Amino acid sequence: MALGVAVFILAIVIIAVYLIIELKRFRHKIFAIFLILLILFIYFSVASVFNGRDVDYKSVSGLINAFKIYWAWLVSAFGNLKTITTNAIKMNWGGR
Repeated sequence: MALGVAVFILAIVIIAVYLIIELKRFRHKIFAIFLILLILFIYFSVASVFNGRDVDYKSVSGLINAFKIYWAWLVSAFGNLKTITTNAIKMNWGGR
């Protein structure tokens, strides 16, 4: 009987260690997916913001100007998202 309890406790410890390792690996996977999505968002948003604009990337003043344009677009996009969200909250969703 004691051997069975010892094997059961050992199995629980092994499973617990395995789950802890998998949780750490899962956190790293989530972080990696977040970074990939962030890079894709930045790439496609920069491509759409500067499409058709003549921006000088070779000078410091051109890079500052490009950053100002992108920052203004980003602030405007999140402002629009905030407006849409507040309007959606104010709607009557009760159906009456």
